[in-house]
Amino acid sequence: MIELINKGVILADKVKINKDILSKMRGLMFSKPLKKGEALVLVSDEEGIFETTLHMFFVFFSIDILWLDKEYTVVDKRESVRSFTPLIIPSKAAKYIIELPKKTAQYVRVGDVVEFRKV
Repeated sequence: MIELINKGVILADKVKINKDILSKMRGLMFSKPLKKGEALVLVSDEEGIFETTLHMFFVFFSIDILWLDKEYTVVDKRESVRSFTPLIIPSKAAKYIIELPKKTAQYVRVGDVVEFRKV
């Protein structure tokens, strides 16, 4: 099990990590809303903008999104991204996308380093 921690605060303790292409393509489509403490991490093969661009088609709830580079530094974030948003493009290249319940990322800032801690 993995926890996501920022500045000593646990962002999520029920983390699912998607690395393969099919699970990354599906993401949160047709799923139930994320509950407090849950997160989905999408891992790209390479750091990039295109590789970490998202859509919210068939995601029926709002989420917060963090983009992290290979050093786990937050390079971009969006809060309360609405369902069916067609294109969400990070401002900088990223390797990791963290999808969180709405209002979870309100105290996370660009430049913060998110810790992935095994428990």
